[in-house]
Amino acid sequence: MEAFLKLEKMKQNIEKEITEVVADLCIQSNYGVREDVFEALLKIQKEEKEELARKTLSRIIENIEIAQREKIPVCQDTGITEVFLEIGKGVKIEGNILREAVNKGVIDGYREGYLRKSIVDDPLFLRKNTGTNAPALIHFHFSNSLKEKIKITVFPKGFGSENMSRAVMLSPGEGEEGVRKFILNAVKKAGANPCPPIIVGVGIGGTMQTCTELAKKALLRSIGSRNANPQYAKLEENLLNEINKLGIGPQGFGGSHTCLGVNIEYFPTHIAGLPVGVNISCYALRQASKIIQNNSG
Repeated sequence: MEAFLKLEKMKQNIEKEITEVVADLCIQSNYGVREDVFEALLKIQKEEKEELARKTLSRIIENIEIAQREKIPVCQDTGITEVFLEIGKGVKIEGNILREAVNKGVIDGYREGYLRKSIVDDPLFLRKNTGTNAPALIHFHFSNSLKEKIKITVFPKGFGSENMSRAVMLSPGEGEEGVRKFILNAVKKAGANPCPPIIVGVGIGGTMQTCTELAKKALLRSIGSRNANPQYAKLEENLLNEINKLGIGPQGFGGSHTCLGVNIEYFPTHIAGLPVGVNISCYALRQASKIIQNNSG
């Protein structure tokens, strides 16, 4: 009986810790942008030759600095909360309990951080705001390298950019050129709507569901990182150059910097298909992570 009570207490402790960590990450992520994104914005502001584009970038940078200093949201759209859980080997926690702990953390974080609640329960008919920004979108992944640990990543995604995301089922014969054209057309059609300079996540392969999740996962990679496969790495670089030649520029005012980075992830697919997903992020790419120890087992 004593061992059972001890185990129950340990489970309660890990649930409480997950909730507290998620709440903190919701606030932390929304009060600024990722460090590598901020550094990329500083870099292109120095390189940009168009005066209006430079001034626009200066205002964007100033806005981020104020948000970080004053502890306020960097954007009024504090997003739908996507939570990536990387679960290490040996972690013992029930999936429904883990989900509940994450959602409670989102509720607490958005309340304590005075973050806008943007989630409606019925997407088509009632569209009543839940008032909590829950439920979160939770992505479960498993890792052999994180022994008895859980890595929690909170990724708030605003819908100005999310609405510009696209997916397509190409035929295999369309190949690299078909993929390239689809991505460029998606960015062209998006124009100023996703608040450029943007970051473009691309997922290739799997099914329609897989390619869109891969595209979202690609956004978690740092600016300037390259796919380990040299062919995909070259495609990332070429697409970045081509997108920046479109002349959309910061906030759509023109200039030579429309995109900060293109990240591609891929997965095996069926012989008859070539699924491609494009997930666009605005300059306010917000993300925060923490690794916690799981001692419930």
